[in-house]
Amino acid sequence: MKLMYAPQSPFARKVRVAVIELGLGDEIEPVLQAVAPVKENADYAANVNPLRKIPALLLDDGRVLYDSTVICEYLDDLAGGGQILPAPGPDRWDVLTQHALAQGMMEAAVLVRYETWLRPGERRWPDYVDDQWDRIESGLDWFEANAKGLVGPVNITHVALGCLLGYLDFRWPDAGWRDGRSRLTNWSNWFARRDSCKQTEPHDP
Repeated sequence: MKLMYAPQSPFARKVRVAVIELGLGDEIEPVLQAVAPVKENADYAANVNPLRKIPALLLDDGRVLYDSTVICEYLDDLAGGGQILPAPGPDRWDVLTQHALAQGMMEAAVLVRYETWLRPGERRWPDYVDDQWDRIESGLDWFEANAKGLVGPVNITHVALGCLLGYLDFRWPDAGWRDGRSRLTNWSNWFARRDSCKQTEPHDP
């Protein structure tokens, strides 16, 4: 299998962390893929993902999976199931809901990046940027107040949240997301020490 990724993408990193946490590193070849908004990549759109997004997982039988959550679910099943995604039951819905929050925060962070880096300065929308940051801050406050949900074996929520926090440190090291959030900070420090995080630290290609 081949994983199409970019080292700066938090969504691709989520899958790469999951691969390591699930012990599937020997089965998946990472392939660097350059994609960006407003930059057409007709070959990638035609042969991999019509949306021109990463990550995408090319299976050995020729099928392609895309969307980081879909890929993580596939990998969890490949590893035997019930690993980073709990088995059916109340815990599964809690984890999936918390994952949706972390994933939404990640999406907001990427939108801030696009708005402040990709869009020409005279066309940027400060109120939009502030709104996205507010979503991120609200999510951080929720996880700080509900840090008990971060205990236990690593699951898909932990992976997504860890990648989101890593992306904030990567793109906005002075944003101060740790201020007033000691429990979330302690958890982030713990997660950052895992081999899966060390091996996938974001960087510009």
